[in-house]
Amino acid sequence: MIKKTFELIGEYILLMKRVFTRPEKWKIFWKQCVMETEKLGMTSISLIGVISIAIGAVLVIQTAYNIENPFIPKMYVGYMVRESLILEFSCTMVALILAGKVGSNISSDIGTMRLTEQIDAMEMMGINSANYLILPKVVSVCLFNPLLMLFSFMIGILGGWLIVAATGMITLSQYATGLRFAFNGYYIVYAITKMVAFSFIIVTVSALYGYSPKENSMEVGRASTRSIVAICLLILIVDLLLTQLMLN
Repeated sequence: MIKKTFELIGEYILLMKRVFTRPEKWKIFWKQCVMETEKLGMTSISLIGVISIAIGAVLVIQTAYNIENPFIPKMYVGYMVRESLILEFSCTMVALILAGKVGSNISSDIGTMRLTEQIDAMEMMGINSANYLILPKVVSVCLFNPLLMLFSFMIGILGGWLIVAATGMITLSQYATGLRFAFNGYYIVYAITKMVAFSFIIVTVSALYGYSPKENSMEVGRASTRSIVAICLLILIVDLLLTQLMLN
């Protein structure tokens, strides 16, 4: 187990060395970035939107239910929803969701290309396949996912507003006051930094598992599953480290 872990770390470092080289044709590189943004980012908007609006509503219900003390202002419902969304859900939880969707997509796509010898054909033509296939994904995801995180945050706030308007458990003015109360702009920077780190992990780790030589289609599926497990564990570890470093 330990030996396998160190082997994976070595393979990862060598792969990243090949990925982060200067693209031979910048025009093709930027075209690939746009295509990957549409494929990996734009297709995730609806999924993140539905989940975020539901989570925002659930956070309002749970927070309002637990604040029964009449001496605690009801505006704290909005405050707690805002803090929960920006500090954890809209970055960490969204990243874990994307690990399953985006990570499996990348791992299976690259694994299929390896299985069908398309990567070998690129190498024979003198193309740096790691740079060509992986770097545009890294750039597009690391630039687009923070925007997806901010979208999730706003939709989550909207979900809370909708449940407040529908149930009347607190007034809309109390909810709005809580959203504005003691706002710390640094938390936005903190959340974006975490999302960029998580996005990098999702792309590079899934690419590592997909890039390894495959014997059959079952190996591609197993590699995709292992990549999701590894990504989720790394996201949680990095989340802990960044929280300790940035909020201490």
